[in-house]
Amino acid sequence: MAEPYLIEGRTGPFEIVLGLEVHAQVTSRSKLFSGASTSFGAEPNTQVSLVDAAMPGMLPVLNGECVRQAVRTGLALGASINRRSRFDRKNYFYADLPAGYQISQYKDPVVGEGAIDIELDDGTVRTIGIERIHLEQDAGKSIHDLHPTQSLVDLNRAGVALMEIVSKPDMRSPAEAAAYVATLRAILRAIGSCDGNMQEGSMRADVNVSVRRPGEPFGTRCEIKNVNSIRFIQQAIAYEARRQVELIEAGEAIVQETRLFDPERGETRALRSKEDAHDYRYFPEPDLLPLELSEEFIEECRASLPELPNARRRRYEETLGLSPYLAKVLTADVEESRWFEALLAESARRQGRPEPDVAERAANWMTGDLFAALKRLDRGIAESPVTPAQGAELLALLADGTLSGPLAKQLFEIMLETGEDPGAIAETRGLRQVSDTGALEAAIGEVLAAHADKVAEYRSGKDRLFGFFVGQVMKASGGKANPAVVNELLKKALG
Repeated sequence: MAEPYLIEGRTGPFEIVLGLEVHAQVTSRSKLFSGASTSFGAEPNTQVSLVDAAMPGMLPVLNGECVRQAVRTGLALGASINRRSRFDRKNYFYADLPAGYQISQYKDPVVGEGAIDIELDDGTVRTIGIERIHLEQDAGKSIHDLHPTQSLVDLNRAGVALMEIVSKPDMRSPAEAAAYVATLRAILRAIGSCDGNMQEGSMRADVNVSVRRPGEPFGTRCEIKNVNSIRFIQQAIAYEARRQVELIEAGEAIVQETRLFDPERGETRALRSKEDAHDYRYFPEPDLLPLELSEEFIEECRASLPELPNARRRRYEETLGLSPYLAKVLTADVEESRWFEALLAESARRQGRPEPDVAERAANWMTGDLFAALKRLDRGIAESPVTPAQGAELLALLADGTLSGPLAKQLFEIMLETGEDPGAIAETRGLRQVSDTGALEAAIGEVLAAHADKVAEYRSGKDRLFGFFVGQVMKASGGKANPAVVNELLKKALG
């Protein structure tokens, strides 16, 4: 069990209390209430329907795919699905919200309570409660740095469907918040309800932070808006918690407010006083009927769920025999899991062996050589210059003795540069391992003749010289000699 995370103040320790509201952009081709495109990177204000622009007389039409994805997400998180929910108007005025209100869900969300398990670096597992998931439309984007005196507005994002996934205040450290977001992101990506791209803003978090003396009631919280990376979430929590502790110890009150995180300075700063529900003047959305879900629809959503990351991780450990570390690494990202599955299936086919027999070598190669190369190239698995089939071919050549370990690494570097298949590279560049006993015996004879003094020393009892002879034979063969055959032949020659 991990030690409690406490902030040591001048007057004693403080505990952090954290709750996160994660905004996840729903995977759909069109927006929540209009047919406008949701594709990222379009020219400003080119993906705006009359509904998004709040033109008079325009009525919202609910996108059924967005409802389906929200329900699938709730089921993946073990949450209750509300058979009847409704949309509400949340009133506030910003330049990037043309209607002056946001269509959201307040008292009756589509998804109720659930929970997810998170694992910390020391192996501690904690269960974090989910309070609710509701659907809402995103606002546009205000841009303040393209004109010296004016702010610009891009409404491409206005009306895009968001799932707001609200946690309970169950987290107690920056590390727990990071693990929660990473776990949640892995689940959303695995089921395909959100692409989890935090750099593009399709997943971001509002972080609620408060501090208290251990055992005391919750303190006053501050909300840090729109934090778009796991690293920034941790930094924002650490700074904000320390700021609140210093205020309390100085005898000042914590003001409930909304704050922003400045990643360049590593600090939070006040944005506005925190609104409560009455400030938003919620009332039922008059242009949309209540949402009613049938049992058949919910079961269809449940049946569509793929294997979830935790289940896949257990399978990797129990069926494939992978270590907990390898299983955790290979299930952290759905694209990497799919790449590994393809590598594993092709490796088993090429080597004519069951998947559990080839899984460990495939996993070690992928998490070692491949991941290191991708990091060096600054690429993700989807941009890998090497395909799963090529990786499996390389591992097969290693398994059947065609390649030695050093030759396989040399050949892999060529694959990264050229994209060629490993067998073709080995053939055209003469990189196959030499196992021909006749050729190796000749090389050994030359090495021993050139080092007769060391042969005499070895035979007089200096056994450690054996490694010297192996190295000389490998050098003479240009690194292509089969080490196992070299060892066997050398023992005979020196004996």
